[in-house]
Amino acid sequence: MKDIILTGPKHSGKTRAGKALASLCSCEFTDLDELITQRTGKSARQLYTEGKEIFQKAETEAVESLASTADNAADNSAANSSGDEQLRIVAAGGGMIDNQDAVAIIKKLNAVVIYLSIDAASAWERIARSPGGLPPFLQTENPQETHRALHERRAAAYSQMADIVIEAEGKQSEKIAAEIISKINLS
Repeated sequence: MKDIILTGPKHSGKTRAGKALASLCSCEFTDLDELITQRTGKSARQLYTEGKEIFQKAETEAVESLASTADNAADNSAANSSGDEQLRIVAAGGGMIDNQDAVAIIKKLNAVVIYLSIDAASAWERIARSPGGLPPFLQTENPQETHRALHERRAAAYSQMADIVIEAEGKQSEKIAAEIISKINLS
């Protein structure tokens, strides 16, 4: 199995672009936060509220399950000898870059890592408008400044991890998906 992993900050459009890409490619889509919820019975926000370490452990276990699925698919594909490699689109959580165990597993996958880049101000606007209020990691004395500093640090790390950087600012998910297809030659 070949994974395309969409990374980037919270509210950068990873899930929407991932669903659009999966639709265009007629392949499986997995949202890592949804997988965590399925596996634990708790949302990413609930787990993070219980403790950052608890959330990161659940995130790492979800990434491990993706890797296991990919390994099994590769074994089945080799046995099948058709040569057709299955494709899976994965939307990672916005803070995954801070989970070194999960990042290490992703680096070992046969994956193309794509960073959807948006500027800090746009990300902040989207977060501030989202239902449910600010996520726990932004519930600080100055949430906007906390977000800006976090966004800048993570942007550098995501850029370094990525095989491809897509400027997602102001783009519809379908346009992002089409750009991904053209950059990794999935057509």
